Amino acid sequence: MAARRQVTNKLRGQYRKASKADKSKILDRVVATTGMGRSSARRMLTGPKLPDPAEQVDRRRLRPRGFSDDARALLEHVWALMGMPCGKYLVIMVELWLPLLASAGDLDKPFATEAALAELAAMSAATVDRYLKPARDRMRIKGISTTKPSPLLRNSISIRTCADEAPKAPGVIEADTVAHCGPTLIGEFARTLTMTDVVIGWTENTSIRNNAATGIVAGVEELRERFPFAMVVFDSDCGSEFINHEVAAWLQDRDIEQTRSRPYQKNDQAHVESKNNHVVRKHAFYWRYDTPEELELLNRLWPLVSLRLNFFTPTKKPIGYTSTTDGRKKRIYDKPATPWQRLQASGVLDTQQLSVVAARIDGINPADLTRQINAIQMQLLDLAKAKTEALDAARHVDLQALQPSINRLAKAK
Repeated sequence: MAARRQVTNKLRGQYRKASKADKSKILDRVVATTGMGRSSARRMLTGPKLPDPAEQVDRRRLRPRGFSDDARALLEHVWALMGMPCGKYLVIMVELWLPLLASAGDLDKPFATEAALAELAAMSAATVDRYLKPARDRMRIKGISTTKPSPLLRNSISIRTCADEAPKAPGVIEADTVAHCGPTLIGEFARTLTMTDVVIGWTENTSIRNNAATGIVAGVEELRERFPFAMVVFDSDCGSEFINHEVAAWLQDRDIEQTRSRPYQKNDQAHVESKNNHVVRKHAFYWRYDTPEELELLNRLWPLVSLRLNFFTPTKKPIGYTSTTDGRKKRIYDKPATPWQRLQASGVLDTQQLSVVAARIDGINPADLTRQINAIQMQLLDLAKAKTEALDAARHVDLQALQPSINRLAKAK
């Protein structure tokens, strides 16, 4: 810009006095010298004179940084121990987690000074997300849906939609499965069954060998025992793994109502669909798991995830709508709280039952849960990453080999 100003300021007087033909030649010289577009060069030659770069004094003042390097380092350290939540949840979790981390010695770091701790407590959710964006951008991948609609029993199972009145008490459970198939659906691979309560968000997971009805029934029975309250309604999608006689008979024997969502309407199961991403994929990734060793590791992972998720990770729930100043509809949410806090406030358990549930986290440091989760994730990575990448490479090679045939068929048509 300095060079452009010098050139245009020098030629400004000549340009204004020149004839039409000479003005064209001057424009050609300016464009060739500065690389500007012709219209930009003309505008600078005919517009007001700009200050000479040698004489101009830059009076702009840079705004001082709001948070120190120590505070940023502390933020990334605490965020990793918390399991990488978003900014809106992290600012709520800080109050719960920092005393536990400090007492366990996880804040004995050079950057964890009193000033840095005070700065971390003062950060807004938007600031947290902005500072953590580079770290988040380093982690991204995608999966494949394996849900196949089942014609069996569909007419005899009632439909539950997102427009139905929301339940008031815990016990309405949404269920779904996630396939750990990697880049291909060929062969047998593990699935993770997720069940989450609609009212308080309590979530449990288990992994099974495949989608056979016996495995689904065993998984549902196992997870039902982990919920601290009774299951009243079992809601699933229209997949054949749930809509079958074995699952229906198991639920009827225990007097649990079975409902299903509408086909191709993911909003009907919004609670569990969100858990598929930020619980299952976040912790088990997108690799292919098809060996007994990998299945065993997954089932060691989920109880740890359950403790951290249900007792130490807050969530928000929509409680209504409001209107913005321009008349648009806007969702409003309650104050973030953990599923454990929501369970205590619901009043469905008596004092003795609550003490039994509270005993699950006696003496537990949540940072230790994160370390154990990370250790299992590294083992899964060692077992599955190379295999998954090889399958993905083979799939692309096969497509490339078929491309000439595809091109010949296209030309023939």
